[in-house]
Amino acid sequence: MAPKNQSREARERLRLYQARQGLHERQRRRRVRDDVVWAGALVLVAALATGSQLVYAATQDDDRATASASATGTATPTPSPSATAAGTGDVPSKDIAAGSTWTGSLTLNDDVRLGIELNGAAAPQATSVEIDLIRKRFYQGTTCHRLADSDDFHFLQCGSANGDGTGDAGFQYGPLENVPEDGRYAAGTIAIARGSSPASQTTQFFIVTDDTTLDPSSGGYTVVGKVTSGLSDLVSQVTSKGIADPGADGSGKPEVPTEITGATIAREK
Repeated sequence: MAPKNQSREARERLRLYQARQGLHERQRRRRVRDDVVWAGALVLVAALATGSQLVYAATQDDDRATASASATGTATPTPSPSATAAGTGDVPSKDIAAGSTWTGSLTLNDDVRLGIELNGAAAPQATSVEIDLIRKRFYQGTTCHRLADSDDFHFLQCGSANGDGTGDAGFQYGPLENVPEDGRYAAGTIAIARGSSPASQTTQFFIVTDDTTLDPSSGGYTVVGKVTSGLSDLVSQVTSKGIADPGADGSGKPEVPTEITGATIAREK
């Protein structure tokens, strides 16, 4: 279980997110009414979870998933029916991404500023979720709770509501999108963490800090975008400093406590 203060912070973050969501929904309805366009509701609540296999997700119903850590494997996965499942809860509309490229920044510990690019054409659902979460400031104040830095296995995982790999924003979603068939994730890749199901993506994501192979046999991980600048700063200031109490797979908390202190996103013109 997460410490009580973390749980309170997670509940407060979710409450503020839902309040902002309500404001945006009222504004949207007003625009629809005034312009006589189309009516619909985009009820947005945010969540990413890391679960199963290498990059794993835990939700509020499943406090902590365990990692089965095989960082190798090149077999191309065979898509299963669940790979197209929509998930559960009120998932942001995939139309938010509008098939476009989105650029912005992700700031860690006030000092490490990463330029980011999200691919709304290749991963419309995941990009839409990330845009919504960033716009609603869901990530502000969350921590990057898991670091892996061993042979062919390098990433920093962030975005859980409780800051320890647990908690979400009330939904899970699929399908998997833009997954590397060979399981190779190049340095700078931003991908969505998930649980055992392809439809268990929520608010957690991971940044690949050096070329990495993740076993594709369970379906792989959605590549939502990439880091365009600042990756060397992340490595020098955070990931190169080591891992506190690594687990059986060699991953664990970063030795340098790492918090998301800012995030921006905008549609590329």
